[in-house]
Amino acid sequence: MSAFRHKHLLSIHGLTPVEIESLLDRADSYVTHNRETANKKKNLLHGCTVTNLFFEHSTRTRTSFELAGKRLGADVINMPMATSSMSKGETLIDTAVTLNAMHLDVLVVRHPDSGAVTLLAEKVNCAVINGGDGTHEHPTQALLDALTIRRRMGRLAGLIVAICGDILHSRVARSNICLLNIMGARVRVVAPQTLLPTGIESLGVERHHDMRTGLRGADIVMMLRVQNERMSGHFIPSIREYFSFFGLDYAKLSVMKPDALIMHPGPMNRGFEIESDVADDVERSVIREQVEMGVAVRMAVLDILIHNQRK
Repeated sequence: MSAFRHKHLLSIHGLTPVEIESLLDRADSYVTHNRETANKKKNLLHGCTVTNLFFEHSTRTRTSFELAGKRLGADVINMPMATSSMSKGETLIDTAVTLNAMHLDVLVVRHPDSGAVTLLAEKVNCAVINGGDGTHEHPTQALLDALTIRRRMGRLAGLIVAICGDILHSRVARSNICLLNIMGARVRVVAPQTLLPTGIESLGVERHHDMRTGLRGADIVMMLRVQNERMSGHFIPSIREYFSFFGLDYAKLSVMKPDALIMHPGPMNRGFEIESDVADDVERSVIREQVEMGVAVRMAVLDILIHNQRK
């Protein structure tokens, strides 16, 4: 039994600490299972259909959802949107109605427009998981980040987490800020003025424009990709200047706690947001662990949502 009783996972906003812990606990049980050399496949979701509907490119999220569904015994369909009827002018709602008529069990959606996934969820009977919508939210990324931190640090409450980089365009930042605040962590955001949303303090974070000040005494640094594809205009002067002030290197890392962890949701732009040696630091970087935790978290979410449907 899980404390998470919702039909969909569209946002971190509105979840309780107990619901989040329930998802993380279930995911934790799948980490050991996924590390087995044989018999990774379960039949918990035998006969269920999971469809990945991605309107934006994705490597980690789509692949991990596909792997998660298959390891649980579900049939997984990846819909190629470039050749779908939407390329012929069909609306998102008409696509949702069409898919609904096929009696899917779970629909995983990534869309470039904020709110599109929630709108789609209102038009279908199956469970819907937000795989990232515009600059709004990416809930499973926040959950896998939380699981990574909890397994390394033993807790989330009381930790100081610095989220650095392109906060303005980042759905990852928004979901992480929400989850970390719910779980009792202290969150700082560090970025140039041009890459911070107006009124970011209202989300319960400390605002910094200097990396050394923002990272001082922190337990976790979470670097973000600079999302050039979402920018119209000049937000940064140059790659070289951005890295000098806001790229993570050992000089900036030195003001953090000695055992501070380094995170990045990927894909990374080495030498732009993060120095290669820092990203590959075997003692402190948990970037590869984040990818591993992503499969476990998505297995847990699929498992719980389909169980909720069957009740």
